[in-house]
Amino acid sequence: MTELMGSYGGLILALAACGLFSGLVAGMFGIGGGAVIVPVLILLFDALGYADTASHVAIATSLATIILTSSRSVWAHHQRVAVDWAIVRSWAPWIMLGAILGQLVTGLLSSTALKGIFGSLAFVLSAQLFFGRPGWRLADDLPGGAGRAGLGGLIGGLSAIMGIGGGTFGVSLMTICGRAMHQAVATAAGFGVVIGLPSALTAIFVGWGRDGLPPFSLGHVNLAAFILISTFTVMTAPLGARLAHSLDAVLLKKLFAILLAIVAVRLLMSAIAG
Repeated sequence: MTELMGSYGGLILALAACGLFSGLVAGMFGIGGGAVIVPVLILLFDALGYADTASHVAIATSLATIILTSSRSVWAHHQRVAVDWAIVRSWAPWIMLGAILGQLVTGLLSSTALKGIFGSLAFVLSAQLFFGRPGWRLADDLPGGAGRAGLGGLIGGLSAIMGIGGGTFGVSLMTICGRAMHQAVATAAGFGVVIGLPSALTAIFVGWGRDGLPPFSLGHVNLAAFILISTFTVMTAPLGARLAHSLDAVLLKKLFAILLAIVAVRLLMSAIAG
């Protein structure tokens, strides 16, 4: 045990800290913590010499942790009667289908390409959230029919490619379709569950037997990182949910945008350098 801590002590502490902070973020913003987990894991696996698979493993492992994080987060929001379960149920099939297709596409992309996609999309979303007018609306309510199927599939697909919960796109969609920020955050937390499970299973299948994976990997999902991050993430997700309901909605939106912008810049710089 002493030898293990000496060799991997720094990594273990980094993963634990990542779990604590990502859980807090997940509860506050309904994003499943992926916006924190993905870049941290990319940096860690890059540093350990697994650059060719770092992005794939980071994204897949993040999606696996989102299953537990989002479950805990959405339950905390549910206890405050903030989740619109009708939206979760009606959008879930399309989001799941998109998530599976998204992970299949991810397996075909390079690590550098994934960094660039993650950074670009995160930056666009952060700009919309930060500079968008609070009263700006595209519609009075969420679409149904073909619109729901298309947008649901897009949310699932892009989220699976980026390794994040559905909150990043779900919160933006719901707020521009007339939903209050607090309800959007609470409901989008439920999207993470239906994205994380099918995406993680697909990532295991796509990455099975691939060369250059970090130790303890099952396909593209790294079990060591999954266990450590999940253990600490579930502790802080309920605290984040409580903070979300105590903060001003406009402030919450600005904080969400700043977090996304920081992550986006860091990943874009890494993609350009790579």
